[in-house]
Amino acid sequence: MTRYWSVVAGLLVLLFAVATLGVALGSVAVPPGQVWRILLHRLAPSLVGADWPQVRDTIVVGVRLPRVLLGGTVGAGLSVCGMALQALVRNPLADPALLGVSSGASVGAVLVVVCGVTLFGQYSLSAAAFLGGLVALLVVYALARSGGRMTTVRLILAGVATAQVLSAVASLLIVTSGQPQQAQAALQWMLGGLGGTGWDGLWLPAVAVLAGTVVLLGTARQLNLLLAGEEAAAALGLDVGRFRGLLFVLCALLTGVMVAVSGAIGFVGLMMPHITRLLVGANHRRALPVAALLGAVFLIAADLLARTVIRPEEIPVGIVTALVGGPAFLWLMYRRGLA
Repeated sequence: MTRYWSVVAGLLVLLFAVATLGVALGSVAVPPGQVWRILLHRLAPSLVGADWPQVRDTIVVGVRLPRVLLGGTVGAGLSVCGMALQALVRNPLADPALLGVSSGASVGAVLVVVCGVTLFGQYSLSAAAFLGGLVALLVVYALARSGGRMTTVRLILAGVATAQVLSAVASLLIVTSGQPQQAQAALQWMLGGLGGTGWDGLWLPAVAVLAGTVVLLGTARQLNLLLAGEEAAAALGLDVGRFRGLLFVLCALLTGVMVAVSGAIGFVGLMMPHITRLLVGANHRRALPVAALLGAVFLIAADLLARTVIRPEEIPVGIVTALVGGPAFLWLMYRRGLA
């Protein structure tokens, strides 16, 4: 237990440091100490006097802080979804991208961006992404089951095939839209990115990820039972089919909300659960909070790299997560004997 709390404390310190750098660094650098003075001035103006240009206040509070908070939120959400899905299907390669959830959510979101669908008002993008992700997950799950059982090979093949088809559908929608501005926006969004984030777009994913993580923590015992196998879980009183269905809907909802605000970002939900299990084991009651912290740290750091490595230009963060996460995950696969 001492090791567990040491890991949590270390990740909290790392999150604090990475978040500070994420707010401080960019095309216009702000000293880290001044970042916290600006934030303290916003919280308690009487304690800290404003001796900095107004533009720095705008950069820190209006531009970079919501972006960093969104990065932490999306990273945490993708990580806990990946950990839950890997337990639900008992496959260490499962994550929202591999199982087609991200691609399905992308199709729904691209439809809204390209076609201008506003059926649900300001929540149209999130609603469409959720429905697309849920349909994709249900299709993959149905294709993977053979004779009432699901095999690893069928699951991976079904997920990869479905993801490829849906990605092609999203690309077709962009190419045939006939609206260059909307098509460019949709293409940029599909590569993943946190640019243009404001405070108004932060509360929905933050509430969704927090509530979803709490729900998943409440099901930690059932997730642990599934690790022992479907038969063992059913023998211990778990309605496996119903439980899987409910958590599939939850993961699709979380993924849809996150994809709606950040685009499709890969490898976070695939890689972070493996690192978590290396650090604290597979008990979901302890692993889920660590996975959330790891995901938040990783995506904030990836976004910082994406907007500083060739500044003032910006690389889509989905490209950075793939370039960093791909080789790291291959190393983990060989270390864990998965390949």
